Amino acid sequence: MNTPPSPRAAPFVQTEINWDKLDKKRFYVVGAGLFTGVTVALYPVSVVKTRLQVASKDVAERSAFSVVKGILKNDGVPGLYRGFGTVITGAVPARIIFLTALETTKISAFKLVAPFEFSEPTQAAIANGMAGMTASLFSQAVFVPIDVVSQKLMVQGYSGHATYTGGIDVATKIIKSYGVRGLYRGFGLSVMTYSPSSAAWWASYGSSQRVIWRLLGYGSDSEATVPPSQSKIVLVQALGGIIAGATASSITTPLDTIKTRLQVMGHQENRPSAKQVVKDLIAQDGWKGFYRGLGPRFFSMSAWGTSMILTYEYLKRLCAVED
Repeated sequence: MNTPPSPRAAPFVQTEINWDKLDKKRFYVVGAGLFTGVTVALYPVSVVKTRLQVASKDVAERSAFSVVKGILKNDGVPGLYRGFGTVITGAVPARIIFLTALETTKISAFKLVAPFEFSEPTQAAIANGMAGMTASLFSQAVFVPIDVVSQKLMVQGYSGHATYTGGIDVATKIIKSYGVRGLYRGFGLSVMTYSPSSAAWWASYGSSQRVIWRLLGYGSDSEATVPPSQSKIVLVQALGGIIAGATASSITTPLDTIKTRLQVMGHQENRPSAKQVVKDLIAQDGWKGFYRGLGPRFFSMSAWGTSMILTYEYLKRLCAVED
């Protein structure tokens, strides 16, 4: 995304704000508030997706609609926000780590691929993909324990899963049974899921924007001298977010399903391994079992990705430092 300005890339660079042009303190403070709002709006989708992925074969709720209906019937609207407090507590530091790593790595990645003289979309895909994967790797150290705890809260009392009094109760019981390593249950799969997912998302976002701009007459070989309007920039960024969400969810849903089922298993001694989870999924639903929750995951990644990127780009405009 953030390539150094050059005559060849000028039309696209007009829509971008580089990391070194931001007021970092304001960026982190304002960003924490903005992203908390986005999380509040989209969190219920994660709850529905998680329940679909861990449902046993004899559970009647096999569609997103039936899951939502069941939650509202039993717990009301608060049921759609189970585990939210835990998530929001860990989301701020994880997001700071992610965004800092993303932007700093992106700058280095663009410099790395520049000598190869790839096309703009290809350069963007490679550099953004590298940055997205690196940022995800750094943030997983914080995010995985939060993920483990919040997912147990999301499914408590559902399909035979245990109930808890809150996030601290979950963490305490996990540590008592398995030590701190219990909080990192599925860490390997999380890295294997979120790192490629992040790479695919950011690669798709960066490259699709450049393709769209080219189609709109703002490519590197364009003679356009008037910068695109703000509404056009937002529209292109939103479309890029939808394309990125569709791409990433299609690629990584199978791994996400396995990871989620591993993380929410109870405290029994002989918990199944990833291999056993795979066998169980195939036995219950065939290969389509790996795509449980694809609809909510696609919607979540597209809606979250689009909301996140629009919020992120808006945040960068708010925090831009005048030359």
